[in-house]
Amino acid sequence: MTEKILARVAGVPAVRAGDEILARPDFVIAYDFPGYTDVFFKEAKEEFGVDKVPSPERFVLFIDHMVPAAAPKEEELHKITRAWGKEQGVPVHEREGIGHQVSAELGYATPGAFAVHFDGHVSQLGAFGTLAMGARKSVLETFVSERMALVVPGTVKIEVTGTVQPGVMARDIFHHLVRVMGPSSCRFKVVELCGPVIDAMSIEGRQTICGQAMFLGATTMLIAPDAKTLEYAKGRAKIALDPVYPDADAHYDRVVTVDVSNLAPIVVAPPSPANTRDLTEYAGLEVHMGYLGSCASGRLEDLRVAAQVLKGRKIKPGFQLHVVPTSQAIMSQAASEGLISTLVDAGAFISSSSCDYCYGRIATMTDGQRAVSTGTLNTPGRMGSADSEIFICNAAVVAASALEGCITDPRPYLSNTEGSAA
Repeated sequence: MTEKILARVAGVPAVRAGDEILARPDFVIAYDFPGYTDVFFKEAKEEFGVDKVPSPERFVLFIDHMVPAAAPKEEELHKITRAWGKEQGVPVHEREGIGHQVSAELGYATPGAFAVHFDGHVSQLGAFGTLAMGARKSVLETFVSERMALVVPGTVKIEVTGTVQPGVMARDIFHHLVRVMGPSSCRFKVVELCGPVIDAMSIEGRQTICGQAMFLGATTMLIAPDAKTLEYAKGRAKIALDPVYPDADAHYDRVVTVDVSNLAPIVVAPPSPANTRDLTEYAGLEVHMGYLGSCASGRLEDLRVAAQVLKGRKIKPGFQLHVVPTSQAIMSQAASEGLISTLVDAGAFISSSSCDYCYGRIATMTDGQRAVSTGTLNTPGRMGSADSEIFICNAAVVAASALEGCITDPRPYLSNTEGSAA
């Protein structure tokens, strides 16, 4: 799939892993952040003499960090971004949610497309069969020319098999892959994800897994589009492309099969996203804060399972549960379903969509505090003090832990069928 997509955007009949190509991304996606977009704007004009980005219809910007602004310099950055977008004819989406999610909602997750961003979590668009890569500051190339240089990566195929147990969500499955394969196992590779568990999984669950590809060391991850994704893309896709599928005789650098039948809810213990552990090892450990949100896990199925756990119950006094739907559209749907009122009645604090909880700009932790989180990272200082701790887990674990004030297995709060990854 990767080679087919890259051959098209390189304008050649075929490419192979290791080839050096000049690719023309179908989409250039970015959020405004100090040191990135503001630098791109400046360098493109002052160092490369480019007053107008080529093909501005390919670009889209999101203001999803520092929302709302808490200091004049933050609002100044947003002001610069809005002005640049207006000058260039590039859409700027503000206060609509986390850009990686809103990109999908707006149709940039076109099956068969090639998208770049400086942030690697854009890989979640791979859930729709989009080859979406984080290219860090190499994205500047796309601001000054039609194309960017890259080396075609090899592909690792991961087939996920078995029966998903109650209480296990996509989040658990991804971190189990890290545990089984290792955090550098797919370094500089594209992961092609498949198998009956993936086939049965919701689009949201697939986004959750694909968005964490970097923690396998991968450049990105993608899933061949099926009826679910094609239906989602129908009427949204920004450009008309034929979906791309793997050939029956496709070459892979490695093929791995992982059976998740015996997988139970997990936690990822600090200080590394590679530290996947059984939840039972930490059950009963006191926690003070819960974060249910981020580009990884703040979608409807996460809110639904949290509401299922919390319905008719009260969060332990003193525990802070922050629920941040990944987009405004998700917030609206959650409200329509009554999920928001259920969470509020239980004592959760609901916030508008923002990236700011994920990196501790909001709900900052102090020394000695400990959180359960569906955020993306658990490295020291990620959510505040370097002497605080973050345990990554699924949304049901966050909700159950909020009730008891300690890391808690959610399965007693769930039925036998709800709360599964499918």
